[in-house]
Parts: sequence; C-alpha cells; structure tokens
Amino acid sequence: MISLVGGVFTPFNYQFFTNGIIVATIAGGLCGLLGVFVVLRGMSYIGHGLSHAVFGGAAASAVMGINYFVGAGVWGIISGVLIGRIARKRLIGADAAIGVVTTASFALGLALLNRYGQAQKSIEAVLFGSVLGVKPIDILAVVLATVFTVVLILAFYRALLFATFDPEVAEVSGVRVAWVEALLMAMLSLTILVTMRVIGTLLISAMLVIPASTARMLTNSFARMLWISPLIGAVTAGVGMYASYFLDTSASATIILTATVVFIAVYALAGIRGRSRIAHVHHV
Repeated sequence: MISLVGGVFTPFNYQFFTNGIIVATIAGGLCGLLGVFVVLRGMSYIGHGLSHAVFGGAAASAVMGINYFVGAGVWGIISGVLIGRIARKRLIGADAAIGVVTTASFALGLALLNRYGQAQKSIEAVLFGSVLGVKPIDILAVVLATVFTVVLILAFYRALLFATFDPEVAEVSGVRVAWVEALLMAMLSLTILVTMRVIGTLLISAMLVIPASTARMLTNSFARMLWISPLIGAVTAGVGMYASYFLDTSASATIILTATVVFIAVYALAGIRGRSRIAHVHHV
C-alpha cells in the first residue's frame, strides 16, 4: 500500500515535472477563459490561425538568434489586428482573412526553417510543445499573462460582453467594437505566445475550443461559462500532464486527449437538453 501511494507521487520527485504540471494547469485555465469568447463569437478557427501565424515569428526569431517570445509575440499581435481590420472591411470574409494572413505566416516560417536548418530544434519545441523543458521564467510568464488577462476581462467585461453577442448594436451604442476586437486579438496572441511552449502551436487551438465547448453544454449562462471553462481547462491540463508520465506519451497530446474525453463524456451525459444550450446562451 505504501509503495502504491509512493508510486502515485513519484512524478513529483522531479522538479522538471513539478514545473511542467504547474505551468500546464495554469495554461489550461488561461486557454479555457479566452476560449469562451472564441467559441461564442464563432471564432474557433482564429485560435488555429493565430497559432500558425506565431510560427512565422518564432521561426524568424530562431533564425536571427533572438528570444522567440519577442518575434512570435509581435508577429502574433500584428497578425491578429491585421485579420480584424481585413475582416471589418468586408471585402472578404473573416475566415478568408484568417486563411490568407495565417497561412502566409506559416509558409514563411517553413521557408525560413528549410533555409536555416539549425533552427529546427527550437522550432519543433514551438510546434509540438516541450512542457518538461519549462523553466521558472516560463511559469512566471504564464502567471503574469493569466493575471493580466483576468484584469482586462474584469475591467472591460461589459464591452466584451456587448461586442461578443451583438457587435452591430454595440457599435451604435457607443462601444468601440474595433478596439474591443483588437484587445481580444492581443489577449489571444499573448495567450498563444506564453502557452505554446507547453502545448505547441499545432495543438493550442484545441485547448481554446474544447473546454469552452464543454462548458457551453453545462450552462447557458455567459458569466458561469467564464469560470467553468477555465476550471475544465485547468483540470484536464493538469490530469493530462500527470497521466502522460505513466503512459509515457507526449504531454501536450495527452492533455488534448484528456480534454476530448471530458467533452465526449459531457456530450453523452448532457443529452439533448444540454446540447440545446448551445443555441441559447444568456448574458448572466
């Protein structure tokens, strides 16, 4: 019995694993929080797109030998704002704007990777995540980004709420929707930036969508979604990280699969009533 209990806590004997599970849990909560806005605004593709866009910045940073947080962060924010501006012009749809900007960024990243092979190792960490290689500075970055995001959401709650559910009426009512969208894009880019080392840019969109989609089946209240989704994201990320040690599988992949299992379970147990909430989300 003692040996069994000891085996359960064995992973925590390693500092790198402890760091990994801490940062994964916080990152999961952060993704779950912003995922609420992504899902309710019908922007599920934006997380996938921005994660590809920051790849271009990360590749450029690796090639130039500078901190990839700098290149990827600036690139991601510019891409997000650019997508918003193109979409608002309504010359092409938002999905097309996302496709043009993000695929071009991703293609540039691949071109740089092919041209400068020495950047491959660091780029692979960005693509697929390297949660066991996180350092205290990475944990601090995720914590600060989470605090910053929570503060912004609380400060601009009404504007974000109004712009999420009825942007046209919000514009008429004096809400600067373009500014709100830029703020949301900046928060998404920041989230992808600080969590891509944990989950990887290729899988991070799943953590933006799955916890929020699961929460949406559990409640029809926007306010409740804002705490249920981060809770689901944090728990599934922590459990997935822990399970990956015993399964000897990729931490990021196991995190996503854990979140997917929870989604399937809720989908099956919620029934028709729970799934019908998707079309009826209240503001409170």
